[in-house]
Amino acid sequence: MCLVDANIVLRYILNDHSELSIRATEILENHEAILLTEVICEVVYVLQKVYHVPREEIRTSLCDLIDEHLIKVEKQDIIKQALLFYSTKNIDIVDAVLWAYHAVENRAVFTFDDKLNKYLIQSG
Repeated sequence: MCLVDANIVLRYILNDHSELSIRATEILENHEAILLTEVICEVVYVLQKVYHVPREEIRTSLCDLIDEHLIKVEKQDIIKQALLFYSTKNIDIVDAVLWAYHAVENRAVFTFDDKLNKYLIQSG
């Protein structure tokens, strides 16, 4: 298994570079690639802030990669829940991941972030 960075995933999702997008596709289709949570957060950030991709489209693109088994992620249930939460709330992806750990695994999350605290309390 190999690790892929944000650039591989971005070139694959955006298909915006004639050479690199093809290489990214070959990598994802021909290797067992693992996408770390940290890299997922970077991909989300770049898609949102640099490319202005809507949150729902970001969620769909990344969940499709996971569902099509082009990438493996640790804690798939947490990542997918975080992406869903991120796509429907005005919250950043890292806070959505923390919220998902709380919601899925009942993990205690300590934060001074009022918005995140509100969502944590609402989820029980």
